[in-house]
Amino acid sequence: MRPDRLTYFVIGIFVGAAAGILAGLMFAPARGDETRRRLAEEASRLAETARIVAERAESAVENVGSRMDHYLGRDEEVAWRKVQEIRDGVQRYSRTVMSS
Repeated sequence: MRPDRLTYFVIGIFVGAAAGILAGLMFAPARGDETRRRLAEEASRLAETARIVAERAESAVENVGSRMDHYLGRDEEVAWRKVQEIRDGVQRYSRTVMSS
């Protein structure tokens, strides 16, 4: 782009931004203080929704974690029972072999 075209382009950006700001102020549906109040209320509502979602997610994670502990604990319990059965079997076999 040539320097004079770049200059006109930059001037056009500034004029367009100024016109957009002016049009926004002139055609805004509410006064500034009312708009700020509505934005604050909406932000508060979104924060409350985010808090509720976070609590539900935390509850779900705790639920899944307790289920995993339960199932892993059950598997561990079954494994220890099997180990004990094998030990008992080995001891019985050893006694049988020793007594023969």
